[in-house]
Amino acid sequence: MFLKSFSNALSLWLSRFSAPVDIGSLIYFRIAFGAIMLWEMGRYFNHDWIRRYYIEPTFHFTYYGFGWVRPWPAVGMYLHFCGLTILAICILLGLWYRLSMALFCGGFTYIFLLDQTRYLNHFYLISLISLLMIFAPAHRALSIDVLRQPKLRADTASTWTLWSLRTQIGMVYFYAGVAKFNSDWLQGEPMRMWLAERTDLPLMGLLSTETWMGCLLSYGGLLFDLLVIPCLLCRRTRLFAFAIAVGFHWMNSSLFSIGVFPWFMIAATTLFFQPNWPLPRALQGWTTNRAPPKVFRTPLHFRHWIVIALLSAYLVLQLLIPLRHFLYPGSVSWTEEGHRFAWRMKLRDKEADAKFIAIDPLTQATQIIDPLDQLTPMHFRFADFSPVM
Repeated sequence: MFLKSFSNALSLWLSRFSAPVDIGSLIYFRIAFGAIMLWEMGRYFNHDWIRRYYIEPTFHFTYYGFGWVRPWPAVGMYLHFCGLTILAICILLGLWYRLSMALFCGGFTYIFLLDQTRYLNHFYLISLISLLMIFAPAHRALSIDVLRQPKLRADTASTWTLWSLRTQIGMVYFYAGVAKFNSDWLQGEPMRMWLAERTDLPLMGLLSTETWMGCLLSYGGLLFDLLVIPCLLCRRTRLFAFAIAVGFHWMNSSLFSIGVFPWFMIAATTLFFQPNWPLPRALQGWTTNRAPPKVFRTPLHFRHWIVIALLSAYLVLQLLIPLRHFLYPGSVSWTEEGHRFAWRMKLRDKEADAKFIAIDPLTQATQIIDPLDQLTPMHFRFADFSPVM
């Protein structure tokens, strides 16, 4: 009796996993993703970051196991970013969508893997989201692909395509909140220190040197990270939570130089709205009186089980990787081991002085090495406080 009940429950859950859900939210996110990535590529050209970060340095701090990932020759790096720009436009317009998203995922991840000193949490997140988006049918409405092949048009997608993105975004907020349970953050640091440097801010600048303001923002950030997703999932609190999220990310953009991350997260937060929110049926020429799709206990095909297995493995990895710092001795904030890929965002501010000495193993002669002979100032700034580097 128990096995039969369990089998029925599992069958129903798996049917819901592949059940149809309105595609509108995915379409909006595809457009927003493409637009934000187009903006990000433009920033690399406008600020001359391609030359500064990938052409001028003669040495790059590659990730463990990825030492073979090297920059293209000078012109090649510019062509690479031109390619990413074109792919972002294709994603925005829904042109050759799956191929464009797959190539963008690979091309952006290549840039991400070139140098540890360029690690940013949102670069890692963009690689993960672009991977998940390859499998989301976000080109089946309001896209050039549909104009080219009308048979592609659809008003629903499988539930898992939306919830995989929601789960990934939810993990970012959750682990960012959990990481704030440390003695420094709970005492208002380093937020108090950062605020004291921003007395030029309108309104907030008048209070930025107050100790209580640092504690207020520290505890506010902790509560926001832990509560925003549950509040977005609840219809009664959704609009309020979204308004708070917009304010939170706008404030982060004002306080810190974190690029497109705040705007990317605002766009991603809309994934928690009702799936049909951005695309009224009347604007799409779809029927306006269609009943919501019903969930039936339909038999699952082999491809469904493949999707379930792969997605489950992916989510388990995303749950475990942020916890790996527990495997290393010492505080992760000092050792840096396990700090990356764990959504430990804006938790510490480090400055360090380092001296590099080379010792001849035969003669024991010593020589002081100037790292700036081989490293750029940016590389050296990261190398001196990170034991791994």
